Amino acid sequence: VALDGRALGKPADADDAVHMLKALSGRAHDVFTGVCLMDAATGKRDLRVVGTKVFFRPLIEEEIRAYVATGEPMDKAGAYGIQGRGALFIDWIQGDYCNVVGLPLCRLGKMLAQFRENQDCRA
Repeated sequence: VALDGRALGKPADADDAVHMLKALSGRAHDVFTGVCLMDAATGKRDLRVVGTKVFFRPLIEEEIRAYVATGEPMDKAGAYGIQGRGALFIDWIQGDYCNVVGLPLCRLGKMLAQFRENQDCRA
């Protein structure tokens, strides 16, 4: 999770989670996931970074604190989980939902297909 060019990792504690969510409130941020495939036989690699823009609606402090009290944000970059209660904060996204969850499945599928095509050429 990146906001204004700064990475937001997992919160250190509840206060850090509150701080992150306040910073995200009413704003757009980016979520990046790196995916690497490697053919163990040939050493060939394909490394990609997938980005998704996430737009938060404006949040009030009470709902931020109630969300943090659930414990859900504590093990998530940016202090929210789009696949859980944090979905209530998302106004809309531009890009791959699965990327925000943590694995860009569409991109991974394309990468695997390309690997299969290249492997068929070697056979």
